[in-house]
Amino acid sequence: MEVIADLQIHSKYARATSKDISIENLEKYARIKGLGLLGVGDFQHPLRRKEIDEKLIEDDKGILRTANGFPFLWQTEVSLMYSQDGKRRAIHLLIFAPNTKIADEITKYLGSKGRLDYDGRPIFGMSCIDVVRDLKEIDDKIEIIPAHCMTPFFGLFGSKSGFDSLQECFGDQTKNIYAVESGMSADPSMLWRFEEIASGKANVVSFSDAHSMWPWRIGREATVFEIPELSYENIIKAIRTGQGLRATIETPPEYGKYHYDGHRNCGFSSDPEKTKALKGICPVCKKPMTIGVDNRVEEIAAHPKGFKPKNPKPFYKILPLHEVVALQKGISMSSNGVWQVYNKLIAEFGNELDILLKIPKETLLGKGFDEKLVDLIIKNREAKIKVVPGYDGEYGKALLGEKQGTLI
Repeated sequence: MEVIADLQIHSKYARATSKDISIENLEKYARIKGLGLLGVGDFQHPLRRKEIDEKLIEDDKGILRTANGFPFLWQTEVSLMYSQDGKRRAIHLLIFAPNTKIADEITKYLGSKGRLDYDGRPIFGMSCIDVVRDLKEIDDKIEIIPAHCMTPFFGLFGSKSGFDSLQECFGDQTKNIYAVESGMSADPSMLWRFEEIASGKANVVSFSDAHSMWPWRIGREATVFEIPELSYENIIKAIRTGQGLRATIETPPEYGKYHYDGHRNCGFSSDPEKTKALKGICPVCKKPMTIGVDNRVEEIAAHPKGFKPKNPKPFYKILPLHEVVALQKGISMSSNGVWQVYNKLIAEFGNELDILLKIPKETLLGKGFDEKLVDLIIKNREAKIKVVPGYDGEYGKALLGEKQGTLI
């Protein structure tokens, strides 16, 4: 069976998230998006846990289900801030639990290290090595994945506080890291250039890191699994071995907030070559720029641009459907005009990912949708929409000719 999963979700109890991220809304928009599995998000937070216990029932496969049968996985994210090798480190890790009992033990463990009630993504002063070792002592079925691995401030390989390799970060616990999450500002082709990824020591997965349930956030990045049946064991086996991990769904890396170098407050961005010429100094404020993902890849890659490992997993590079409709109409993604077109498309074809990836052009046109919109959907499917790269916390901006798409 095919399962399209988004396993990096937050609840309304995490910072900078929508107050409307409920179990019900996540299920509603996951179905509209075309997702078949979600991470439950922030399970160690006491109020989120209360919501989980009230609204989800665990089956014998380690899957949490709503009354309507929609599946969730036990999942949370933690932020680790500590010093190692004389440098400040800040890494976000995704944590997955096989069942309620182990989720309880993880919660107890995290609670022994700090408060759990102030933020759905709690901060701890522990190292990645210690966290992985401690969690694996609880149960080997617990899965730990470095989140948005390339972003400057909280990514495993980030320019500001990350490491140059998995081995440098996790030491003797590297053996227990089976995958890295690409994040919006990078895609698998960029990560293939790292020897640990190219050699198969770690697979690449992709999830949204959604802070709201809207369709242009949830599932904007996801992983496609092909497994015999939906179970925690089968999902984790696919992540660890690559067998059953069929593909990832990515946004164009330029769309992410940290692809290029620059300063958001200065309104200045640059590619790696220009940054080098400027010696990393912003020409506006004369201070060091935030070095983005594109530059960081060049800095630590072992292989040249365009390198492919043996039998690489395919990936789809697409913008959310709201973005495509907004680009064609020249209005905001959240506007009523975009929602009207979006809802008509969903009513006709069932879900967003089918529209973005599968529905033939002739079928789209045959249902009377605007030819320019259909052309743009196909152009998006072929990764031919130009995106001005994001930088220093600023999303990238899609272009229609000389016309700039509106992002929120």
